[in-house]
Amino acid sequence: QVQLVQSGGGLVQAGGSLRLSCAADGRTFSSYAMGWFRQAPGKEREFVAAISGSGDYTYYLDAVKGRFTLSRDNAKNTAYLQMNSLKPEDTAVYYCAAGAIVTTRSEPFRSWGQGTQVTVSS
Repeated sequence: QVQLVQSGGGLVQAGGSLRLSCAADGRTFSSYAMGWFRQAPGKEREFVAAISGSGDYTYYLDAVKGRFTLSRDNAKNTAYLQMNSLKPEDTAVYYCAAGAIVTTRSEPFRSWGQGTQVTVSS
């Protein structure tokens, strides 16, 4: 497994932007697919975005398409979730995750970050 440390997040007004980062230890970062999930109060965790190890393939939740961009820098062992045009309904704790395959399901992701709060005010 890989250790993941998240940074970024915070409070922003609707329409604003935030960038979340997820840094991994180890030398095999490019072998891991990376995913982002979120969980709002009283709701189940949901898939947000995922990217293949090479960065060639990305997948997004329909609700964030065109607003969020997931990227990775394998030289820096870091994945980034750029969130633009944020809406109050994006408010949640966001988690990054690493796994062997790129998927929208959470179960194949075996390593998880500590979570970071994103709050979007109206």
